[in-house]
Amino acid sequence: MKLVVVSAGLSVPSSTRLLADRLAQAVGARTPVDTEIVELRDLAVEIAHHFTNGFPGRTLAAALDAVAAADGLVVVTPVFSASYSGLFKSFFDVLDPDALTGKPVLIAATGGSARHSLVLEHALRPLFAYLRAVVVPTAVYAASEDWGAEGLPERIERAAGELAALMGGLSAVREPEPVKDAFDVVPFAEQLAALRPAG
Repeated sequence: MKLVVVSAGLSVPSSTRLLADRLAQAVGARTPVDTEIVELRDLAVEIAHHFTNGFPGRTLAAALDAVAAADGLVVVTPVFSASYSGLFKSFFDVLDPDALTGKPVLIAATGGSARHSLVLEHALRPLFAYLRAVVVPTAVYAASEDWGAEGLPERIERAAGELAALMGGLSAVREPEPVKDAFDVVPFAEQLAALRPAG
């Protein structure tokens, strides 16, 4: 199975990328996956050009194709102005609107304060629900004080387990066999006529 990790961190090193890597490792520990990292910082210029000319550059097109072909996604954004970053939103704005339909997605975010943790439920979850993705129940937020503290590793493990289970379950789904008619269909008018008392 293919796992694609979308990281919207801007700095190097980046706590956003660190969280993305830890989530990807935790998923990989549960199920065999081929992991690909999409670093949005490297695509910023091509994303902007896509908005102005309507065509993705070669690197952006490859990233969009990877996301569309993935069996599951891990998406991580830093928090800016109490929401996802503009770069993060712009990437998903240029993605084909149907690319994430039915796709399992683990949402995560990083920020300087725990006060921004609700961004997961008020911004990220509605975005991916709109894109018709299947968002795992556990979202992961990492504030600056969470690194090295209790709680974060457990949330990472729980969310990774949920994504791995969804990826395995949804990838195993096959198109159902067409049902053959095992009985004759009687028109409704004939059924009503048969109920009339004999007179």
